Amino acid sequence: MDQSVELHKTPLYDLHVALGARMVPFAGYDMPVQYPAGVLKEHLHTRAKCGLFDVSHMGQVELRAKSGKYEDAALAFESLVPVDVLGLKPGRQRYGFFTDDHGGILDDLMFANRGDHLFVVVNAGCKEADIAHMQKHLSDRVEVTYRDDRALLALQGPLSETVLASLGGDVAAMKFMDVRDIELSGIPCIVSRSGYSGEDGFEISVAADQAEALARKLLEHEDCEPIGLGARDSLRLEAGLCLYGNDIDTTTSPIEAGLEWAIQKARRTGGARAGGFPGADRILSELETGTSRRRVGLKPEGKAPVRGHAKLYADAEGKTELGEVTSGGFGPSAEGPVAMGYVPASHAEPGTQLYAEVRGKYLPVTVAAMPFVTPTYKR
Repeated sequence: MDQSVELHKTPLYDLHVALGARMVPFAGYDMPVQYPAGVLKEHLHTRAKCGLFDVSHMGQVELRAKSGKYEDAALAFESLVPVDVLGLKPGRQRYGFFTDDHGGILDDLMFANRGDHLFVVVNAGCKEADIAHMQKHLSDRVEVTYRDDRALLALQGPLSETVLASLGGDVAAMKFMDVRDIELSGIPCIVSRSGYSGEDGFEISVAADQAEALARKLLEHEDCEPIGLGARDSLRLEAGLCLYGNDIDTTTSPIEAGLEWAIQKARRTGGARAGGFPGADRILSELETGTSRRRVGLKPEGKAPVRGHAKLYADAEGKTELGEVTSGGFGPSAEGPVAMGYVPASHAEPGTQLYAEVRGKYLPVTVAAMPFVTPTYKR
């Protein structure tokens, strides 16, 4: 990153520094990669109890139809995503992605039906382009409002419900992907039961000027600890979840990436609102006939991690190159190295033996089913 460019700071920056975080540049922001406990302990604490993440660098956007109707905002948004937005019930959230004319992925995102409008959360590194994309294609029908006056916290782990309830949040009845307005210690918040760790948890949108007070209240609970980007990455990797820019981008289609589960029947061939999104011809065709390559999980033998960009081969001599690792590292909960990458469909079956090139050596890796840990979402 160009060091002459001043990094943005989230509303929790001062708190991170006070807590002893090691700060690093990430997506144009000065972000905590770890706290004094270290990545390994932070990861395991989140899996066992509850971790608090600052994800305020992500983009929060409201889409309001000029007609005032949710249905009109939903239909407009459907012109940019291959996902059923119209059929999403009030108070529910869904995963989706922007696609381009070639069927590649511009970004992945979350969106919620807030009754009279859509609430969209996009990735930090893509948010300026995403907001411009929405303004260009939707502004004749929809008001696109970037809520840079809000922070976003993620509370993740099996005790996250207990921690959140300690602040007066009536969250016990919420199921995975529910979204509600909830007051936490008197602070108005938008709370969704979701996250990117593979654990039960919540994402909390809060006014920027009240974010630090809320974070401090959450951290007062004995089971809640601050968690940095390092553990966030190892948690999502164990959960088999994509990181935009690594595992998915404009060179990968949703079907190659194994994300066809996110394309509902209504948008598929023969569905009520089939097609009508960028790259529909390719994506709908791949849904019917398959793809030549697939994203797969990978389990390296031994303890040495296999990192992103490592080449994958069919043989131990490195003669037949097949693909590339897109994310990889040590999985503390999986108790060994884990990775994911793209290989030909002919080599995508779990149990297939491959070889990864690491510092001139060809290490055996096995195609494995994902996720590497069992999710604990509250269904």
